[in-house]
Amino acid sequence: MATKRDYYEVLGVNRDASEEEVKKAYRKLAMKFHPDRSPNDKEAEEKFKEAKEAYEILSEPDKRRAYDAYGHAGVNPQMGMGGMGGDAGMGGFAEAFGDIFGDIFGGGRGRSGVYRGADLRYNLEITLEQAARGTETKIRIPAMEECDTCHGSGAKPGTQAKTCSTCGGSGAVRMSQGFFSIQQTCPTCHGSGKQITDPCRACGGAGRVKRHKTLAVKIPAGIDEGDRIRLGGEGEAGVNGGPPGDLYVVIHLKEHAVFQRDGNDLHCQMPVSFTTAALGGEIEIPTLEGQAKVKVAAETQTGQVLRLRGKGIKGVRSSHPGDLLCEIVVETPVKLTERQKELLRELESISAANGDRHNPRAKSFMDKVREFFAG
Repeated sequence: MATKRDYYEVLGVNRDASEEEVKKAYRKLAMKFHPDRSPNDKEAEEKFKEAKEAYEILSEPDKRRAYDAYGHAGVNPQMGMGGMGGDAGMGGFAEAFGDIFGDIFGGGRGRSGVYRGADLRYNLEITLEQAARGTETKIRIPAMEECDTCHGSGAKPGTQAKTCSTCGGSGAVRMSQGFFSIQQTCPTCHGSGKQITDPCRACGGAGRVKRHKTLAVKIPAGIDEGDRIRLGGEGEAGVNGGPPGDLYVVIHLKEHAVFQRDGNDLHCQMPVSFTTAALGGEIEIPTLEGQAKVKVAAETQTGQVLRLRGKGIKGVRSSHPGDLLCEIVVETPVKLTERQKELLRELESISAANGDRHNPRAKSFMDKVREFFAG
């Protein structure tokens, strides 16, 4: 009979290796030499069994202490440490990787059935002014919270949950079929490892109850549409003592009567009278801080933009505020008196005598029209 190799040598770890280091080393070897990856490879199968044997000894504190003290003689060879068949080997593989698969597919469930509470989302609508200056508001949300009566245990006060008879408290059962062995959540206790025979009347054994709670939310100045504010631990309560989830407050901006926000810039349209646009003058433009006086140059056209630097919004992650961009809209006068009409006709007559000079855009447009039809 061949001499057994040192278990630490088999796994490739030092004698003072931590439990996690031992587990990682075994996972690596199990993935490399597992029979499914190397079918009909007897050498790989033997190395897999050897790694499995070493892991089962070094992963158990009592067995590891006995092995450290007495070597192979310190562990009982009849406890399944050597010469294992295919089913035993697969069982070790499921044990080693069960926690990985549980983390990926179990939604945060641990081996003891402990669940992290669900994260919650709350859509909060605020005004543009509130977003620019920052504010504090209160919100009321429904959430699952730990039961005050049983303190999350699910059992009636004065009683305790019993160890699950199906899984023995592990929260998982193993289903074997031929060469394969699959570990899955216990159908009796649903992964908690416990059975409640006398449930709490307040929560029906769930350990959580649905309530509404009011929270204060601080909204930083400069926050924008779609930004999120995280309130740690304000989500739903965990299960079986698990940590609570988080609450994410998602910001939505109400439509503003005057301004449209684009990042840190603000946009607006400003109607200007026909005479002011033609002759120039001074107008008042609204800003978030009040009115600002600006000069309009003579012969200003519709669509021209006046930029007021620093009159926009200072974003949460910005060092300087944006700008206010005001688009000029020349307003055609309405409900004219006869005298006004007379003066406008006189103006039109004078302008027509030298249209190329007074209406350059109209001339340019008509030239393009003629070129189009001539071509």
